[in-house]
Formats: sequence, C-alpha cells, structure tokens
Amino acid sequence: MITSVVGRTFLKAYNTKYGKNFSPKEFFEEEFWQLFFNHSKYMQWVTNSPFVQMKKGQKPHLLNENERREKLENLFHKAENEIPDASFAIGYPASETKEYASTSGLVSDVFVPFDEDEVYLSWIGSGLGVGVAGGYTILFDNPEITLQTFEGWKVYRKYLNDPTLTKLRGNQINTWNGQWLTYSWDKKNFRDDFDFSDLESNGVFKIDSSLAEVNTVNWSRLFFSMSQMFPKYEMMGYVYGFGQTNKTIGFIPFQFKSGTKIKEVYRKLFGGVYEDAKQFESLFGRHIKRACELGSIGLLALQPEGLKKVMDEGKKIAFKKEEDLIKYKAYKTWLKAMLSKNKEQITDYTLGLAKTIHTYRLEGTKLDRKTLIEKELFTATSKRGFVEALTKMLKDLSQEDLMVIKQLKDEIHLMTNEEYGYFSTLLKFDYAFVENNSK
Repeated sequence: MITSVVGRTFLKAYNTKYGKNFSPKEFFEEEFWQLFFNHSKYMQWVTNSPFVQMKKGQKPHLLNENERREKLENLFHKAENEIPDASFAIGYPASETKEYASTSGLVSDVFVPFDEDEVYLSWIGSGLGVGVAGGYTILFDNPEITLQTFEGWKVYRKYLNDPTLTKLRGNQINTWNGQWLTYSWDKKNFRDDFDFSDLESNGVFKIDSSLAEVNTVNWSRLFFSMSQMFPKYEMMGYVYGFGQTNKTIGFIPFQFKSGTKIKEVYRKLFGGVYEDAKQFESLFGRHIKRACELGSIGLLALQPEGLKKVMDEGKKIAFKKEEDLIKYKAYKTWLKAMLSKNKEQITDYTLGLAKTIHTYRLEGTKLDRKTLIEKELFTATSKRGFVEALTKMLKDLSQEDLMVIKQLKDEIHLMTNEEYGYFSTLLKFDYAFVENNSK
C-alpha cells in the first residue's frame, strides 16, 4: 500500500541522514510511538486501532504509561500474528470478517505481499500525509518532503505538551503537516526562531475562548511554498481522504513549475514580489477535488476560485477596497500565465490596449462609444462579435491607434476559443483598472 511505500522511503532517508540503522519496528517504537501516542494527547486518531480501543473506564488523556505501553504491545501482537487490515495497518482494506469493508480506502485488487514491517511502515507513512482544505490528504513519495514533515512532528508535539496551551487539540497531525510544510518552506516568512505567536499570526493556529486548533491550509498555499523548493519539478502525489467515508482519488501529477510560472509572470507584470503572500496565493486554486479531476495540478488547476464567476457573469472589479486590487493582480497574473504558457516573452499587452480603448471612449461626445464598448465589445461571446465591434471603432481612431486595433484584429483571428476567453476577460479587467485610475 502507498502508506507503506512512503514510510519505507522516509525510513531509508532518516537512517541515512541521522546515521541510524532502525528497522521499521524499532523506529515505530523509539520515535513514532513516543511522539504520537505516549502522551496524554495523541497526535493521530486511527479508528478501531489498538490505541483507541479503551477498556471500561479508560480515556486517552487519563492513560498512564503502563496502559499506553499495553496498547503498543497489542499492536505488536496483531502485526506479528494477524492478516493486516485497516484497524492496525493504515491504508489497508478493512477486515471482511469484521464487516468493515464499506469503510475501506486506498484499496487495490492487486495482491501485494506483506510482512510485519509493512504494518509499521504504513503507520509511519500515514503520519506523513499532508492535509489540505477540502477534506483530502496528499502523500508524496519523496525523501526531502518526508524528512521535512518529520521535523514538524517534533514541533507539534512540543506545543501539545506545552502547559500554557491546554486548549490545543490533538489528533491533527495531517492538518499540521500541511501548515508546517507551507510555513517552513516559505522563504519569505519563515524564521528559525519562530514561536507560537508567529505561527498564529501566519494563520497556522485558530484560537477562541474554548479551543485552539490547527487551521487547514489551502492546497494552493502549500503548492506555492513547495514550488520554492522544487521550482522546475513535476512530482506525483497520492490524494485521498480518511473519515466516516474514506475517499481515494489516486495518483495526481503536481506541476510545481506552475507555481514558479505564476511568480515569474507577477514579477514581470508588477515588479518584485507580492506583499501579502497569504492573501494573494489563497485566491488561487479550484477545490482540490475539482482540481484533481483535471488530471494534474498545474496552471489550469490554479485558476482563482472567484475568477470563473466573474468570467461567466461578466462582472467588473469595483476597485473600491484594497482587496479588489489584490484580486485584480491575482486574476490578471493567472490569465497572463495561461496566455503566455508556451511563450518565453511576457508583455503587458492588454493594458496598452485598454488605454487605447479608454482614450477612444473619452474622445466621444455622446454615449454611442460607451455603449459600443460596454454593450458590444466587452459582451461579445465569440471572436467574430469582438472583431465586429472593433471594426465599428476604426473610423474614429487616430492613425497610431488605428494600427494598434488592426494588429489586435489579426491576433484575435489566430487565437483559439479558449485563448480568446482568457484574453477578453483580461482586457476587461485592464479596462476597468484604467477607468478607475482616470477618475
């Protein structure tokens, strides 16, 4: 199972990095169990597993060390003597004999030979799953990612044991992993001497009067942070969800080079880097399930969630609040990235066109030009309708502007219908931006 595969990848990298020679069982007992379960607050809750099966009167937070050790020994016994099932081998099918089969996830009908090691590796691998908003978890079979995730385990355990943080929830290891990778690989915001307040200000934790817990990170934020570490990579991830109903999406390519592309386009359009990375990057990305349906996580999957509604309904950005300018820059960056995805040169062509069209409107003395632009040009649903509206403008243009619009007509003819949709939306945004700045 994929959890065991990822666990094996990690353990090999761990032994190499730290000069150890742990077997899966030795690592599980010396490191994993000590961090995850040998405390009053667990880091992970695995339904039906020995660690959550309580005798009468037992509660996880009231167990003493001997009782916790007993549950560990129960797992050892099962791993040694029973056929693995989901109650003690994470990601394996639920037991047919116990009538839990309807809750199985990550299941294959291909026979996979197993031994005792696979059980412990499955726990290690499951602890390395990276949770994202939408109720899904991602496993990356990559040594560097798994080692970095492991470093975060110790941080989460430190906060769970902190006597000043009694309200902090346990059992959120996968959610924590997503936040940890996002923060620790964010070259702009990460600090070696970070503390709890730094993490809280970065949105890692949510605190109210009765509870403190780890927020679930948007997959796009995780994606952008990981693209800083793997700027030219495409990497396979396994996407799944464990809960009352287990969900398996499967292997999905993650094109981290698309995150690099977004940053490159932004830099060329607006100069430098965006100020508020969290606010800007959180605008990108469809729901993780919808993104996976595209077959890969790349530029198309990064389409800002709010952009589709704007494109479908033809709404303008009002530019009344600071957030509107951030949206404009995010939407424009993505649209430009899509239009230039196969081109080396990135130019702000539509902004110049928007200025030309805006000048044309201002030079009119009646409402006919405003009507032409807003009711015909910007509402055209096809290339033909757009070109027909441009043609009506030609007789009133200066020689310089005439050449610009004629060139635009030629380029529109060469666009695919998809490219035209992106282009026309981008032009509308830039026109609204120019119009707002002229007031």
